[in-house]
Amino acid sequence: MSTAAPSAPGTAPSTGTVLADLLPASSAARARLRDLALVVGGAVLTGLAAELSLPVPGSPVPVTGQTFAALLVGTALGARRGAASLGLYALAGVAGLPWFAGGTSGWSMPSFGYILGMIAAAAVVGALARRGGDRTVLRTAGVMVLGSAVTYAVGVPYLAHAAHLSAPEALRLGLRPYLLGDALKAALAMTALPTAWHHLSR
Repeated sequence: MSTAAPSAPGTAPSTGTVLADLLPASSAARARLRDLALVVGGAVLTGLAAELSLPVPGSPVPVTGQTFAALLVGTALGARRGAASLGLYALAGVAGLPWFAGGTSGWSMPSFGYILGMIAAAAVVGALARRGGDRTVLRTAGVMVLGSAVTYAVGVPYLAHAAHLSAPEALRLGLRPYLLGDALKAALAMTALPTAWHHLSR
């Protein structure tokens, strides 16, 4: 739970605050309920985005909205809540809730490493957002690129191990086909997040 003080009306929220901190909570108990709702909501959003799935010929890893949602959740909620939200998403899917890509569940698929990577990525982008990393277009671009890199840093080696691929094969099947999509996702975030801060600062 964040302890960042709210900004005065009409002033820009200070560094140390993420978007979720701006939701009001009149007591510590209500703040905990707010944070719980945000964690669950972020997991649900990621699950819904995962259903936007397109297969990639020759690769066991589809193109989904999952990674974009995970990065937005981490940035908006901050490191702790963001990682908790993606952790909840992963645990519920492993337990059998069919909200991984294509309505799947479990942990045996070769793409499961990307889900683990999203937990780490949410923590990284959330920590950067608390330092103001989502308040300008260029900073947001850097945050999104780094978050995607963290996801791949876990997902690609996991894919290589699970699918018995060489490192070059894992990069060819688990990284290269998705770079254009990641660039488009970063462009969306570069517009959405600084715009949200701009309106909140007015």
